[in-house]
Amino acid sequence: MAHKETTNVFILGITSDIGEALARLYKNEGCRVVGTGRNVDAGKKLEAETKIPVIPFDVGDRSSIPKLLDTFSSFSFSWDIFISAVGTMEPAGSFFSTDFESWEDSVRVNSTAQLEVLHALYPYRRKDKVSHVAFFAGGGTNNPFTNFSAYCVSKIMLIKMCELLDDENEDLNVFILGPGWVRTKMHQEVLNNPEGAGESYFKVQSFLNSDEPGTSHKDIYDCLNWCIAGGRKVVGGRNFSVVHDLWRDTDQKLAEQLLQDNNKFKLRRSGNLP
Repeated sequence: MAHKETTNVFILGITSDIGEALARLYKNEGCRVVGTGRNVDAGKKLEAETKIPVIPFDVGDRSSIPKLLDTFSSFSFSWDIFISAVGTMEPAGSFFSTDFESWEDSVRVNSTAQLEVLHALYPYRRKDKVSHVAFFAGGGTNNPFTNFSAYCVSKIMLIKMCELLDDENEDLNVFILGPGWVRTKMHQEVLNNPEGAGESYFKVQSFLNSDEPGTSHKDIYDCLNWCIAGGRKVVGGRNFSVVHDLWRDTDQKLAEQLLQDNNKFKLRRSGNLP
């Protein structure tokens, strides 16, 4: 990824597996990177190894937003790219079998808390050009995600919110990526609750015990950069699959299709009459 000027990248959840990998990749390309992490020890380790500032921050604790803003403002950092890489699969179990407060907390962490941080940091974007905002989607976009309703409905909300933010803000290129199967620590949340996870327990176990590498961090990084390079007219408000969409093709047919079809890769009701 070539940069004519320093690109400022903010990563919410920089101590997650995907967040850390993206931070290192962007740093290696000469970008200035700042992030937040709930895991203080992991944050200190990353900071020591890369010199990337890591702000201790629990996205689920809204009372920590003012402290985040105080720390963030001290960096004199106007972000070009905002990436949210936080999430949790818990609680696992059918809706009526789970504790509702835990269910609601999960919805917050997986959706509204991320949006709250974006809302708080929006004034700190680089204002002389379009800035980019990337979220991550998950299972259940096109079908039920049994026993993970909090996680699933949160991701659906983020998918729609990308379209809404795109509609309201000409200064943002907002999109969301479905990364597919990635080898991350989050799978352990599924393995910790075999009964609640149901069939997903066996699917995760099978994947982790297989030789399948899953989606690489580099593929996620490359897809992110394709979306950034494509810009708002092509990408804004849409949900992309890192694994299945033809963004790697050099003929730019996908970009042409997106320019011609405003509904493509967006949340729509199936089966509408003409």
